[in-house]
Amino acid sequence: MRRSHISFRSGNPALSKKTFENNERINTGPLLKDNVMTIKGTVDKTAMSLLLMLLAGYFTFNEGSSVLMVAGGVGGFIVAIITILKKQWSPITVPLYAMLEGLMLGGISFMYGQLFEGIVFNAIMLTVSILLCLLFAYRSGIIKATENFKLGIFAATAGIFLVYIASFIASFFGAGFSFLDQTNSSLFSIGVSLFVVVIASLNLVLDFDFIEEGAEKGAPKYMEWYGAFGLLVTLVWLYLEILRLLAKLNSRK
Repeated sequence: MRRSHISFRSGNPALSKKTFENNERINTGPLLKDNVMTIKGTVDKTAMSLLLMLLAGYFTFNEGSSVLMVAGGVGGFIVAIITILKKQWSPITVPLYAMLEGLMLGGISFMYGQLFEGIVFNAIMLTVSILLCLLFAYRSGIIKATENFKLGIFAATAGIFLVYIASFIASFFGAGFSFLDQTNSSLFSIGVSLFVVVIASLNLVLDFDFIEEGAEKGAPKYMEWYGAFGLLVTLVWLYLEILRLLAKLNSRK
């Protein structure tokens, strides 16, 4: 059954309203179908990207290298910008992005793991579980990406990032928002982190909907890699927020 997609709104900065613009072709010929985006193709590319990220993260986690962590974070940000600006380069830039982000996540995970035993494994399992549960809920129609749903998640996501930016700027003046600190185990701080985790999780629903519509519109084949990139961006954010939440909960023990 073909779903009705009301708009292209997504809280993911990699998946904007104009991502599939100019790619809305109807591909009916047998040859053309081999050259267009499919959901299965996007799933395959996402799986490959996650594997690359996991391998790179495992390497940095074992090395405990802060240099690799910083290099991965900076390099990943640069490659992400290039990917957004040059979507046709996605088959090359997305695997590179996955490996660089893996280096960063491995380093961050190592630091959290030194503070709290078992936190990294729990964060990974929670991230994977949330991904699978929301994918099932979306595909079964339990959760529907209606226009109001998209608008609410988009607004909440934008609000969260505005708070993060404001806190980052304030930190240069010796201030900042203490409730964002992973060492702050107050109930309010934990509640804020829980809210952010929920919003990050629901962004996956928007990503699923966005990718499905791209496939229906007959976007070019390279957009499978770009769709995988969009999911990676959300999953990286979700994983980091889960780590932060678990750190706060462990600090209360």
